[in-house]
Amino acid sequence: MNPLFQPLRLGDIELANRVVMAPMTRSRAGADGMPTLDMVEYYAQRASAGLIVAEGTAPSAAGLGYCRTPGIYNAAQIAAWRGVTEAVHAAGGRIVLQLMHVGRVASHHNKPAGAPTVAPSALRARTQLYSDAAGMVDTDEPVALSTAQVREVIAEFAQAARNARAAGFDGVELHCTSGYLPMQFMAEGSNKRSDEYGGSLENRVRFPAEVLAAMAEAIGPGRVGLRICPGNPYNDSEDSAPAATAAALLDAIAPLGLAFLHVMRAPVPGLDAFALAREHFPGALILNDGFDGHSAARAIESGQGEAVSFARHYIGNPDLAERLRVNAPLAGFDRGSLYTPGPRGYLDYPRWPVPAS
Repeated sequence: MNPLFQPLRLGDIELANRVVMAPMTRSRAGADGMPTLDMVEYYAQRASAGLIVAEGTAPSAAGLGYCRTPGIYNAAQIAAWRGVTEAVHAAGGRIVLQLMHVGRVASHHNKPAGAPTVAPSALRARTQLYSDAAGMVDTDEPVALSTAQVREVIAEFAQAARNARAAGFDGVELHCTSGYLPMQFMAEGSNKRSDEYGGSLENRVRFPAEVLAAMAEAIGPGRVGLRICPGNPYNDSEDSAPAATAAALLDAIAPLGLAFLHVMRAPVPGLDAFALAREHFPGALILNDGFDGHSAARAIESGQGEAVSFARHYIGNPDLAERLRVNAPLAGFDRGSLYTPGPRGYLDYPRWPVPAS
């Protein structure tokens, strides 16, 4: 039997297969971080995945930063997300929510009025992002979080995990790469603090470790996962020793008994992120980046990981799991509509077999 289609238990979450849909920002949320009906259909179309990791979602208004991205910090958002989870569950799927606080990678154009841009230190990210109101803009200069405010953000993540469960999600995943807030604490280039959350490597990994511990306490460790990509320089993330940083974080959280570690290939030559994860994380691994059906099956069969996630292939192939099962050809996708509002390039990719025109 193809190992991709063997069942799998990740903590408290039972998967029918090992094909995972990776989280992808698609910028289809409504005003003030509201999930939309288009998002309900989008995720329901892809429910044959063993697990869907829904797109990065802000645990607070301050955590928003890109245009048309969702939140899960108020009752209206929880209710709207419940439509997504109910549709996925009705189709037999499982779905967790990626919690993503962008920290300094933000523009006030994409936040509710009055929501601050915060970071470990008052250092602007040297990058730009898109705003519907103003086009491409520089990121805002962030406000450095006080020690007390750091602990408040940790509590916001715990509450977001509770909110995700209230919305019907099977669990949550912490986004801990791509230059967002947890990575901003871990990376030397963005963390110039002198309190217990800065300075030494042990201190710099303290924030994400405490976030994960708080989420595990809130909803149970068997429903909490983590995503990392050691050495990812995206969004002006500078780390001189990415392998050591990732290892320190994984060693710190090993006792928590989390459901899974979602690990991406490292962009650093000579750094085998999968091997590093296997050495330092005692639980199940979801591998990501650059896999097709054959290489994914080999990775599971060889013991590299317990499951494999797919991102780009899930854009144009809502029935990716079925296509992989029968070795059907995979469709491409329209790059021009990746982040545009509306259903085009989002809901209109056909299933296999493609109907005759």
